[in-house]
Amino acid sequence: MEAQPFAGIRVVEFGQFVSVPFCAQLLAEGGAEVIKIEALAGDPTRLLRQIAPLETRTFISRNRGKRSLPLALRSAGAKPVIERLLGWADVALMNFRPGLAEQIGLDEKRLRNRYPRLVSGTVTAFGRRGPEASRAGMDTVVQARTGLMAANGRIVDGRPAPGDPVSADYMCAMSLAFGISAALLRRERTGIGGSVDVSLMQAAMALANSQLMRSENEDAPLHAELLARLAEQRRDGVGFVEQAEQAQGMASLRALPMAKVYLRTYDTADAPIAVACGSPSLRMKFLDALGLEDAALDANDAQREGAYYDDLKQQAEAVMRSRSAAQWTARLNALGVPVAQVRFPVEMFDDEQARANGMFHRLRHPTAGDFTVLAPPVGIDGDGFRPREPVQPFGSQSRAILGELGFSEAEVDALIANKTTHAQIAQEG
Repeated sequence: MEAQPFAGIRVVEFGQFVSVPFCAQLLAEGGAEVIKIEALAGDPTRLLRQIAPLETRTFISRNRGKRSLPLALRSAGAKPVIERLLGWADVALMNFRPGLAEQIGLDEKRLRNRYPRLVSGTVTAFGRRGPEASRAGMDTVVQARTGLMAANGRIVDGRPAPGDPVSADYMCAMSLAFGISAALLRRERTGIGGSVDVSLMQAAMALANSQLMRSENEDAPLHAELLARLAEQRRDGVGFVEQAEQAQGMASLRALPMAKVYLRTYDTADAPIAVACGSPSLRMKFLDALGLEDAALDANDAQREGAYYDDLKQQAEAVMRSRSAAQWTARLNALGVPVAQVRFPVEMFDDEQARANGMFHRLRHPTAGDFTVLAPPVGIDGDGFRPREPVQPFGSQSRAILGELGFSEAEVDALIANKTTHAQIAQEG
């Protein structure tokens, strides 16, 4: 059996919520040994709709394959524990609020000087420099700040709204995992560790990649007009929906045919479907399936795009409503046109395609029962990534971990007595 890619790699995780915990879970699924450092009360996600004491769906979804150590990071007794953890680790992951890493001695400069082989990974909200570097931020705020929320186009009660999945957080976690992998590869060649720096802001902007590219010759003048109009609308108290129509209309001027006809969702006779005709040949096949024509398909005539494609859009919508989602999916698939019915997440648990590719895993939890959870999102030949077990009951591994770090039984007793850590399951208060 081939070795897992991160076998022998030791990771200490100073993280909570999403980006750092999910990154650490990915590394654990690749064979890394992970110790998760939690506050004495536990990761905040342990408190979200508990289904067993301090066990929640949210916590379990991001914290498999780890051992957990409660630790009061600011206490005097925590310093020797942190030092031994860093001496033990190959990788340290952290997403502290601004300023806390410096207060407890986990800033990049100190780590580099004292632990030259250590790879440290840091997540910030808005980056480590600039006028907003010290601001706190989470996924919803960052989506708003970066334009991702507006780009996604979700409106609730006339206001922009994020989707339920915290997409910037998960993109940030994947970016961090890639950065850690790259830094470990470099260390393998040079013997020197280093630091990996990712931010929610950059991750959110990566998700809106295609909208964050500007031709300084063609787009910049249009953008200047748009910004002036937006400023005027805001002064006049125009609502967000009207502002969005203005912004999206100009931002996607050259892509109106795609948005109106070829790259969108349609209502059918029973359920919505999505189509994606990214090439001219796919657009021709789509038109043939619907029995329609697009006289401007090969033209570059921006003047025709508005009213012309409004009319073609209405024709396509009417044809689509004449058949069921299953009928359209079969017909378009036969032509090679990318198409799928819009599903709800609850439908995926028993999805034949997901099952055929092993995308789910049955997890047996010691206190919360059985779960169906997502399998690792990465596959390598052999046994490179595999599902991992849940974290054991909170506080139950403290003595074992501290003993492995070299603390005597008396020293562990002292750490528990002075409330630097605890060694029991903290019950819900």
